[in-house]
Amino acid sequence: MTKVKDVLDKKGKITVASAEKNVAVLEAARMMNEKRIGSLIITEGEKVVGIFTERDILARVVAAGREPQSTTVGEVMSAPVACCRCDTTLEECRDVMTNKRIRHLPVVEDNKLHGIITSGDILANDINIHEETIRYLNEYINGPY
Repeated sequence: MTKVKDVLDKKGKITVASAEKNVAVLEAARMMNEKRIGSLIITEGEKVVGIFTERDILARVVAAGREPQSTTVGEVMSAPVACCRCDTTLEECRDVMTNKRIRHLPVVEDNKLHGIITSGDILANDINIHEETIRYLNEYINGPY
């Protein structure tokens, strides 16, 4: 069974996009636009305290008529945030994401952010497993190439 650690190792050393909770929504949205990402992990020092997503911008800022330049991400972030650990299986991550209807899970060990698992990571892993199974079954039926 594939673990979060396996996916993080495959992704290599990446810096997870994060911001402190006192950052203005406008600045956070610009950061997300520049990096072409859909979320920021919100921190207080090294501690993960929430997540700020495109959905938060729409529902809690735009639809609520708040000013993005004067509203902080700490006021509108999703908290508490669901997290996982390096030894969590991708199946467990998929279940959490499905049940909570989320697309991002910060990886936290010893109260420190170690990475992030996305629904795209899980999908890519599933595709690899299915392709491997198809290859194996094809060789079983038709013999090796």
